Amino acid sequence: MNRLNIFLLIVVMGCALSVVNATNQQRQMFFQLQRAQSQERQLQQDYAQLQYQQSALSRTSRVEQIATDSLKMQPVTTGRTQYLTLAPGAASAADAPVPTSAPAQGAAATATKGRRGGTR
Repeated sequence: MNRLNIFLLIVVMGCALSVVNATNQQRQMFFQLQRAQSQERQLQQDYAQLQYQQSALSRTSRVEQIATDSLKMQPVTTGRTQYLTLAPGAASAADAPVPTSAPAQGAAATATKGRRGGTR
């Protein structure tokens, strides 16, 4: 009987340690979940703030104000507009000059291949 009692005591102690370990893991996971939810709320607030700032910065009235104040641009009027007319068949897309300065060599080569020779 003594051996059976010792064996049962060891099994009960093992189960108790297992319960303590599981509880500790559950508590750690709960803290991680709360941190992740808090971070999600903060990111959602930041995103909403950025959307508001983008809408405020892209308003037409603000763009027009910066164009006139900072860039010294003037509104287009019909008196200042010039229209160019070409005789039919006087120019084609193949006659158009290809820009020599491009942001990247690879992009310029690809772009000029698409413009020259051939129709799409």
